[in-house]
Amino acid sequence: MIYKRSSALFKAAQQVIPGGVNSPVRAFTAVGGDPIFVEKAKGAYLYDADGNKLIDYINSWGPMILGHAYEPVVKAVVDKAKKGTSFGMPTEIETEIASLAVSMVPNIDKIRFVNSGTEACMSAVRLARGFTGKDKIIKFAGCYHGHSDSFLIQAGSGAVTFGTPNSPGVTQGTAKDTLLANYNDLNHVADLISENKGEIACIILEPVAGNMGCIPPSEGFLEGLRNLCNENDILLIFDEVMTGFRLAKGGVQERYGVDADIVTFGKVIGGGLPVGAFAARAEIMSYLAPEGPVYQAGTLSGNPLAMAAGLAMLTELNSKPEVFTSLEKKTEYLHNGIAEQLTQAEVTHTINRVGSMISVHFSETPVTDFKTAALANNDTFKKFFHGLLNEGIYIAPSAFETWFLTDALTYEDLDATIEACGKVAKTL
Repeated sequence: MIYKRSSALFKAAQQVIPGGVNSPVRAFTAVGGDPIFVEKAKGAYLYDADGNKLIDYINSWGPMILGHAYEPVVKAVVDKAKKGTSFGMPTEIETEIASLAVSMVPNIDKIRFVNSGTEACMSAVRLARGFTGKDKIIKFAGCYHGHSDSFLIQAGSGAVTFGTPNSPGVTQGTAKDTLLANYNDLNHVADLISENKGEIACIILEPVAGNMGCIPPSEGFLEGLRNLCNENDILLIFDEVMTGFRLAKGGVQERYGVDADIVTFGKVIGGGLPVGAFAARAEIMSYLAPEGPVYQAGTLSGNPLAMAAGLAMLTELNSKPEVFTSLEKKTEYLHNGIAEQLTQAEVTHTINRVGSMISVHFSETPVTDFKTAALANNDTFKKFFHGLLNEGIYIAPSAFETWFLTDALTYEDLDATIEACGKVAKTL
């Protein structure tokens, strides 16, 4: 394919935008080459600045469950925009979408809207600290919760892991309150709790990880975390920015039957517009200002365009539960097809899948956490990525990101993807 226009646009962007992008993964640093600049999208397809048509498997990193430019969502945004784009005042539609979200998700009574997943997770941790009166948090290596200071922490050593910042600008004072655990390792979590008895406010995790590829929780892992939290007066936070309203109407809590104390949302809840949210039972949410002492605010929170898009999306998902079954079947079909092609070409691989999230790892070992994800052959992934791109298939430009399927994909699209994987596999 020809990408002259995209390359020229990237060069121009680099003159006025750091790295030429407004979010680092877009820069293709992990795979090499210049990023693709998108001109428009519809259904399951992207159309880039050079006129190429690509089958899309990132779908704006998750929210386009029903496809790009989905008509009910577009209409809702256009109609609302004609009445004004932002007021900084309450609107009725905020209550409408809040009521719908609360009715769809188990174990939540109230929800607060913000503008991004980062804001949602940052606010959820602040709320947990305010509610419990404790300072420390546990997060997991490889789980991404946005770029708030508390989350940009890497591993130390030993059973008691005081985090150290892995981004300049994050202070040691902030880092010391973040403890890093290994995903799918209950014993490690128990050790951290034991060594920091009475000091931990919350445990936050992606209950199905999406930022080290798709990694499902091992059997009993979520249940074990729930028990540890109950035993030690710790709040359990599910970061469902990716999984919420995608893996089921009620997200991971519904799919796995495990209750969180606080749940964060993003992506899907805004129908593709910038929206985030965090929710919990009334007892916890009552600690938020103006009702309680924990402060959180935002001029654009609950803005009418985002609320209109989100309400349209959630209404569609709520009225069409068959979408989740359809997505699961399509993802399973893709999984089996890719596995067959890679196996026939004798390419070492493992594939992880949960619902409509899937990732291909070029590894001999099962991928169950960040350490095992890092063992995969990144050079092979780079070739795989660019090979698929040349075949008109767009997957995440990083081996540490999940793919997201949209129900707008047809089985013809899936067959074309599987055929492309077969062709590329022969070159790996």
